[in-house]
Amino acid sequence: MASPSSTTTTNIMLAIFEKKTNSLDLYRPLRNFIARNYSEREAQNLDDDLETLKQLRSEVERGGASDSPSARRDLLQNYYKALCAVESRFPISPDADHVNTVSFTWFDAFKTKQKASQQNIHLEKAAVLFNLGAVHSQMGLSYDRSAVEGRRQASHSFIAAAGAFAFLRDNVAMKASVGSSTTLDVSVECVGMLERLMLAQAQECVYENTIAKGSSPGVCAKISRQVGLFYEEALAALSVAPLNQHFDKAWIAHVQLKAALFYAEACYRYSVELHDKEEIAEEIARLKSGVNALSEARKSSPRGAAQQLLDAINKLETNLNRNLERAVKENDRVYLMRVPPASSLAPLPTFSMVKPLPMNEVLDASKEKMFATLVPDSSAKALSRYTEMLDDIIRTQAEKLQQGSELARVRLKEMDLPDSILALEGNLTLPTALKEDVEAVQICGGPAGLEGELQQLKDLRRVNHELLVQIEEQLQKEAAEDSQFRNQFGTRWTRPQSSTLTKNLQDRLNRFAGNLKQAAESDARIERSVREHSALMSILDRRPIESALPTLAKPMMSLDADEDAVVGALKQSLRQLETLSAQRAGLEDMLKEMKRKDDILPKLMTSTGSHEDLFRKEISKYDSICEEIAQNLEAQEQLLLHIQAQNDQFGAIFNLEDYKASREKGYRQIEAAIAKFREIKENINEGLKFYVTLQDAITIVKQQCSDFVMTRNIQCRDMIDDVQRQISGLSFQDGKSTTGSHSFPSAGPPYHSQRSNSQQQLDSGNIPNSSHPQPPAYQPPQQPIASGYGQTPPYGQQQPPPPYHAPVSGPYPSPQHQPPAVSHEYGQPAYPGWRGPYYNAPPQQPGAMPRPPYTAPSPYPPPHQSGYYRQ
Repeated sequence: MASPSSTTTTNIMLAIFEKKTNSLDLYRPLRNFIARNYSEREAQNLDDDLETLKQLRSEVERGGASDSPSARRDLLQNYYKALCAVESRFPISPDADHVNTVSFTWFDAFKTKQKASQQNIHLEKAAVLFNLGAVHSQMGLSYDRSAVEGRRQASHSFIAAAGAFAFLRDNVAMKASVGSSTTLDVSVECVGMLERLMLAQAQECVYENTIAKGSSPGVCAKISRQVGLFYEEALAALSVAPLNQHFDKAWIAHVQLKAALFYAEACYRYSVELHDKEEIAEEIARLKSGVNALSEARKSSPRGAAQQLLDAINKLETNLNRNLERAVKENDRVYLMRVPPASSLAPLPTFSMVKPLPMNEVLDASKEKMFATLVPDSSAKALSRYTEMLDDIIRTQAEKLQQGSELARVRLKEMDLPDSILALEGNLTLPTALKEDVEAVQICGGPAGLEGELQQLKDLRRVNHELLVQIEEQLQKEAAEDSQFRNQFGTRWTRPQSSTLTKNLQDRLNRFAGNLKQAAESDARIERSVREHSALMSILDRRPIESALPTLAKPMMSLDADEDAVVGALKQSLRQLETLSAQRAGLEDMLKEMKRKDDILPKLMTSTGSHEDLFRKEISKYDSICEEIAQNLEAQEQLLLHIQAQNDQFGAIFNLEDYKASREKGYRQIEAAIAKFREIKENINEGLKFYVTLQDAITIVKQQCSDFVMTRNIQCRDMIDDVQRQISGLSFQDGKSTTGSHSFPSAGPPYHSQRSNSQQQLDSGNIPNSSHPQPPAYQPPQQPIASGYGQTPPYGQQQPPPPYHAPVSGPYPSPQHQPPAVSHEYGQPAYPGWRGPYYNAPPQQPGAMPRPPYTAPSPYPPPHQSGYYRQ
C-alpha cells in the first residue's frame, strides 16, 4: 500500500536573487536630446516625465530590501513600460546624433563579480525583466505551502516568474546578448532554463495540493511525472555549456535530485494503480525503475543538496522497496508472471497543470502616457502606411456592403416586390417621384382650385378694361371742350387740335385694347380646356390618390387553395432579407467604429519588432468582421434565388401580369392628368402675369393722359384771357381800349388768377405773355409706333417688367406676323399665353390707321361716344 505522501516532508524550492546595477542619471542626457532635436519648450513641457523616469530608475537601483515583494513587482513593471516609451523616442547608442552619454551597467545574478556595460537600452530592459522574474520567484517561496491557499498562491507566483523569463527569452535576450559586454544570466539559454525551473516548482505545488485532496493514484502519477519532466528539462540545460560552469553545485544537485524524486514518485503512484488492477508484473517493473532512478541520482549528483530533500528521497525509496518486496512475493506465489525489462515499458502518462503566464498585457506599454507628445518621423510614416492599409480594407468592405444592398434593391424591383404584396393587402403605393408630383398638385389647390384662378383672370381683365374706359373718357372730354372753344373763337383759337396731340396716346390705347381682346380669347380657350379635361384631372383630387389604382385580389376560383401559404412563405423570405439588410448596416457601423477606435500609434512607439509584423497582427482584428460580411452576402444571394422561385409561384396564382398592366395604365392616367394640370396652370399664371403687367402699363398711360388734360386746361384758361384782352383792346401799347366786350363760356373749373408756385412752374413754358401772342401747345414725344409695350417711358416713369415668354409650342398656332422690335414708347405686349405669343396684336402697316380695339359693344360705354368706341 502507498503511504499517504512520500514528498510531504520536502519543502525545499529555489528562489532567484535580483541583479544589481550602478547609479545612472537619465534626466540630463534625455532632456538635452529633446531640446536639441525638438525645442526647449518641448523639453520644459516634458520635464515631469523626465523626473518620473529619474525617480523610477533611482528606486530600481536601491534594490528590493526595503520594499514589499508586490510593491517591487509593480515598480519593475512600471519602469519596464517607461523604458519602452524611451526606446521608441530616444536612440541610445555611441552615435554622435544619438543619446551617447548614457551607459547601462548590470552585474550577473549568479556570478556577482561579473558585470556588463552597454550604451544600449536592451541590456536595461533585459535586467528589469530578469529582476521581475526573480521577484515573482521570491514571492512564490514566501507563501506557507502547508495550507491549500498558500500552495495555490505559490503556484501562481512561480507561473508568473516563468512568464517573465519566457518574455525575456522571446523578446529581449537576443538583443541584450549582442556585443562584447554581456552577462550569462540574461542569455537565451539561462532564462530558458529558469523558465523550466519555475514551471517545475509551480507543478510541484499543484502536486502537493493533489496529494492533500486525496486524488487517485493514477492522477497523482500523471501530475508527478510532469513535475519530473520540467526538472529534467532544467537539468538538461544546466548540464551543458555555457551553464554547467556558471551555477553552484548545490543548484545542480537540487535539480537533479528533484527530477529523480518525482520520476520515482510517479512510478510509486502508478504501481499502486497497477496493483489494484492485479497487473503484478508491470508493477514490479515500475517499482524497480523508481528504485534504480533514486539510487543513480544519489550516486551521481554533486554534494550540497539540502538534507530535507535527501530525507524525502530516503523515505520514498523505503516505500518503493516495501511495495516491491510484497509484489514479488505475490507474483512468486500466485501470479507467476514474467517481469518485463524496464526498457520495454511505455513512458509514464503525464498531465501538465501549468504554463507560463502571458506577460504581453501586463507589460503592454501602448497606453503609456510618458513622452506621448514626442512622435518621431519613422513612427509617423509607419502610422500613415497602416492607415492606408486600414482605409483600403474599410473601403473594400463598405463597397461590398453597398453593392449587396443595391443588388437586393434591383432584384426586388425586377420582381415587383414588396409592392405586389402590399397591393394584395390593400396598402397600395405610388412611385416616389409620382407621389411627390401628386402631392405638389394637391398642395397648390388641385384641379378644383383652377376655377378660382380663372375668376382672377376675369377680374383682372375687367379692371384693365375699366382703366381704358376711364382714359378714353378723359381724352374725349378734353377734345369736346377744345372743339367748343374752337367753334366759338374761330381763327383766334390758335392752339393745336386735341386729336393731333393725342395721336400717340390713342395708338397705345388701341394696342392695349387689342391685347385685351386677344387675352379674352386666350382666357376662353383656357376655360374650355379646363372644362374639357376636368374628368381627366379629377383623379388628382382623390384622397388618397392610391384609391384610383387597381387592386390585386385573390383569384375567384382556386385549384389548390394554397394562396395563403404561398403569400406567407414569400413574406417570411422578405423579412429574412430585411434582417440581412439590417445586419449589413450594423456591420458597416461596426467597421467605422473599429476604425475610429483603432489607434496603433502607442503600439508603434513601443514596438521593438518589425512594423510589418505589428501591422499584420493589428489588421487581423478585422478578419472576423470581413468574414461576417462575406457570409451575409452569400446568404443574401441564396435567399434572393429562393425569393425568385416563390415570386414566380405567387405571380402565377394571382395573375400578376394583368395586375401590373392595369397598374401601369393607372400610373399613365395620373401622369397625363398632372401634365395637363401643369399646362393649364402655367397658362393661367402667364395670363395673371400679363394682366398685372398690362395694368401697370395702362396706369402709367392714364397718368400721362391726366397730365395732358391738366396742361390743356391751363392753356385753355390762358388763351381765353389772351383772346379776351385782344378783343377788349387791352393788349395794344398805345393804351386804346376796345369798343366792346365779349363773354366766353367757361369749360372746366374756374380760372384763378393767383396760382401756386408749382402751377406757375408748370405753366411757364405753355402760357403766352404779352410778347408771345401764340402760346406753345402741349406736344407729347413723337415716337415710332410699335406693337409692344415700350421700354423707357417719358416723365421718368418706371418701366414695367417684360412679360414671360413661353416656348412657342402646343396645340395652338402662332400668329403669322411676329411683332416688330419694341421702341421707346408706351405700349404693352400681351403675355404669350397659350403655348405661343398669341396675345400680341398684329403690327400696323405704315400709314394705316390704328385698328379698333373692340369688335363687341363695351360693357362700360362713355357718355360721349367718339370714334374710338364707334362700332
